[in-house]
Amino acid sequence: MMKTFKMKGLAALVPLLVLLTGCSDKIAVLNPQGPVAREQYHLIVWSLIMMSLVLAIVLIIFIYVLVRFGRKNNKGYDPNNTGNRKLEIIWLIVPVVICILLAVPTVRTLYALNDPPKATAKAPASLHSNAMTIDVTSVDWKWLFRYPGQNIETVNYVVIPAGIPVNFRLHAYDAMNAFWVPELGGQQYTMTDMSMHLWLQADKPGTYAGRSSNYSGQGFADMTFNVLAKSASDFDSWVSDVKKNQPALTMNKYMQLLKPDNVKPMTFSSYPKELEKNLNKAQMEGKQTGKSTDNSMPGMNMSGNNGKGGYNP
Repeated sequence: MMKTFKMKGLAALVPLLVLLTGCSDKIAVLNPQGPVAREQYHLIVWSLIMMSLVLAIVLIIFIYVLVRFGRKNNKGYDPNNTGNRKLEIIWLIVPVVICILLAVPTVRTLYALNDPPKATAKAPASLHSNAMTIDVTSVDWKWLFRYPGQNIETVNYVVIPAGIPVNFRLHAYDAMNAFWVPELGGQQYTMTDMSMHLWLQADKPGTYAGRSSNYSGQGFADMTFNVLAKSASDFDSWVSDVKKNQPALTMNKYMQLLKPDNVKPMTFSSYPKELEKNLNKAQMEGKQTGKSTDNSMPGMNMSGNNGKGGYNP
């Protein structure tokens, strides 16, 4: 009977093993490809070590209790431990120490990531500085990327120079969303009437998957994008090619992009200047009301404002 039960249990595991063959051997969060992601990776590992320590202590105590006070133990037991000063000090100090060991590196890392990473490559000629700024707008259900320094706009993909810090200024047209490129760094929210920011940097040229990490409705599952990190020369070549061969973004096309829909990647050689003026105005108004470029949560708009927010024509 017992042998039959074991065989059935093993047979039930076969479908699970088949499903596990589809799992990737690399978890993006644990495969850092930039200085920001690397700092966060070290923080994750440290947190796992501390949590494993807590788990080990609990398991040791659990096993001790089973052995010490098990059914086969016929020794007398007095459950009254009131006033045991030594035990009270131990179970007070240990959690406090663990919290401190978790809090100190976490706070230190969070503040450090507010500053741009150190550039590890020569900046492209089209940048004119050692850092790059890209404006990102989440729209149901797509991502708009604007390059103020190059006067270029892309949809559902973004191109950056490898080894150069990039300041992503994040906005939302409608529903609140979240911008996430796991191999390059942690996620950051996008909100209407607010300008959040996120520094990211890629160690080397490559393609890094990004996506929305905040559910926003019907097309959420396909709200993905790629980050294409290029060498300085390849980035300049890409900018030059876009300027020569891609159409300009018109106001009519822009208004179409604001409608809820999933679209394929697009590239535009320029965009209407009034869009940038409205964005800059929204950022200044947000700063005056204390709503801009910080990481505070008050005032979050979960439902969107149907185009009445800060990043609109």
